[in-house]
Amino acid sequence: MENLPKLVDCKISLNNNIALLSFNRDDVRNALTGTEIVNDIVKTVHWINKNHQVAALVITGEGAAFSSGGNIKNMAERSGDFAGDVQTLEKKYREGIQQMPLAMNKLEVPVIAAINGPAIGAGFDLANMCDIRLASTKAKFGETFANLGLIPGDGGAWFMQRIIGYQKAAELTFTGRVINANEAKEIGIVLNTVEPQDLMVKAMNLASDIANKPTASLRLTKRLMKMAQRTELADFLDICAVFQGMCHNNPEHLDAVNELMAKLTK
Repeated sequence: MENLPKLVDCKISLNNNIALLSFNRDDVRNALTGTEIVNDIVKTVHWINKNHQVAALVITGEGAAFSSGGNIKNMAERSGDFAGDVQTLEKKYREGIQQMPLAMNKLEVPVIAAINGPAIGAGFDLANMCDIRLASTKAKFGETFANLGLIPGDGGAWFMQRIIGYQKAAELTFTGRVINANEAKEIGIVLNTVEPQDLMVKAMNLASDIANKPTASLRLTKRLMKMAQRTELADFLDICAVFQGMCHNNPEHLDAVNELMAKLTK
């Protein structure tokens, strides 16, 4: 396996085929603009996709917040990522923060968001780009762009309605209302809520359950689940047939079958 990617504002580790990515800018509540966090996420996705021993990814925030999204100070000053005319800003968005949803949507392994604190704006959207979300009881969620006279420029309007349906996503997006972890669980944003001290243990245990499965078929299954959102059934089944043929000819499949047979004959 290649060495871990060199990151600037995140920390990454790899243990038992599980990658852990932690946002490390608590000084700005892990803002996604004005930091290198977005670039670090994109680098991590590219690294994982090239290294097939990695079976799962967990992402979380260091400090009090998961991610506060856009840097409000820069917005007020019209500086950094928020400086420029329409054409300049359009280019900054496409070449900047929008690289994050494109990368996350192409990530080949299951990804769990361990949401340790507030996930606001683009930080909320990032959580929704993950396959599974676990939340600390201290977590809060807000699609707050409308409060600032903005739209979800990072693709949030695409992701959230696919998780909780159009009507509820519309209510949260149009009102900019901030919800707590319990409501997020009730409406299906998060899978489960846990006490803060238990969050990473729960997230890593879930990641371990996933990573214990044969890695090649796990990656193919993730690709199929993404394809299912945009593919007609007949075409999808054709792809499933090819992927299944690949799995039947992978040594991991025979190993798993033999292991099950051994258990059944005991």
